[in-house]
Amino acid sequence: MTSDLPGPFDALVGGEDGAAGDDRLSPTALDRSATTPTDGPLVAVDGVSVGYGDVGVLADVSLSVDSGEFVGLVGPNGAGKTTLLKSINGVLAPDSGSVRVADETVSTLSARAASRLVATVPQDTTVAFEFTVEDIVEMGRTPYHGRFSGDSDAGEAVERALERTETARFRDRSVASLSGGERQRVVLARALAQETPALLLDEPTASLDVNHQVRTLELVRDLVDTEGKAALAAIHDLDVAARFCDRLAVLADGDLLAVGPPEAVLTADHVGTAFDTDAAVLPNPVTGTPAVTPFSEPGDADLTVHVVGTGQRTARTVSVLSSAGATVTVGVVPSGDVAAATARELAAETVTAPAFAALDAERETAARDLLAAADAAVVVEPVAAPLRALVRDRDAVVRVAAADGSVPADRQSGERSYHSDTVTPETVLAGVRRALDRPVEADD
Repeated sequence: MTSDLPGPFDALVGGEDGAAGDDRLSPTALDRSATTPTDGPLVAVDGVSVGYGDVGVLADVSLSVDSGEFVGLVGPNGAGKTTLLKSINGVLAPDSGSVRVADETVSTLSARAASRLVATVPQDTTVAFEFTVEDIVEMGRTPYHGRFSGDSDAGEAVERALERTETARFRDRSVASLSGGERQRVVLARALAQETPALLLDEPTASLDVNHQVRTLELVRDLVDTEGKAALAAIHDLDVAARFCDRLAVLADGDLLAVGPPEAVLTADHVGTAFDTDAAVLPNPVTGTPAVTPFSEPGDADLTVHVVGTGQRTARTVSVLSSAGATVTVGVVPSGDVAAATARELAAETVTAPAFAALDAERETAARDLLAAADAAVVVEPVAAPLRALVRDRDAVVRVAAADGSVPADRQSGERSYHSDTVTPETVLAGVRRALDRPVEADD
């Protein structure tokens, strides 16, 4: 039986010489390969360097994953994420450094023995032959087949893996007939059938729709929490990684830039260094975990704009103006508001006040000073009367309509406001340019 399933399946068929009986794994390690945690980290990468010819890919990388921990590996394409995973599962031998799983040095183990410790879900799930789904999942039990004995636990393990990945209904279908997302779940089922203490996943949600992305990572999260597995996953979606992982490791140019809890690792500085882009990192209003919003190359809008308002639409308005290259000031805004957090993330000068507090003279003066220095003011409706009063004497005022498109009844006559029922956070720059009688550019 042959397959072009990459990496892990090659490891299932034996050692380098294809011998099925080369099991260089101690009985103690076999006992641990269920769920019993080791004294130290279950996966320990120590000073690993890997290169392809003269091209270095990983440089002195050290990382650990404990039993009962889900670590996300994030970084740009070409950073070395897949190479690191292949070093951990034994497909690649490090040029220097070591990898230990369950206290066993992976490079000293046969492929069969390593496959009892580490299961991998690869990026490429292409299968050239007409295996059924059940056949593919059963391949996960190959490390447990002896030369002269079968695997008494195979049936139960395969059935459990099919059910947990919601692929049981495909069991008799050819894997080649499935969609990319369905094949991804089948390969995950095969990895689960291996019943290893460590689980590696290389972009496990890349081919999945949103629903199955969440279900897949919830499943991994559950395996970590209930069975004590150590999971390491390369994940391209930073928001998803922050939502499901205990820690994140940022890999850039073959080096680990930062390792730690998502809220400590996903900062504008780290994202900017790793991905070479400006970004705002703010708490997701639903999950509370960090959410990353990258910006395109900053524009050259030579303007200073003061924004008045609160909430998500104000935050979006500030982001759009800032990414266009404008100098943005904000206020007065409640200190805990998402608009204040966005302004801080984008280094916009901001006047804040405690939530529900009255507008005092000191903060009003500070806001008026910022308004006086601005070329234009933007009011994001709806706003309270004291905030609307701040801009009453301004000539160039742009109003971003409320979410329902409504226009305030007390709009002051004589204001040079751009047509308020057509301005949104996304078109606010065009509104500012029109209010200032400047040409509206094509990309506004």
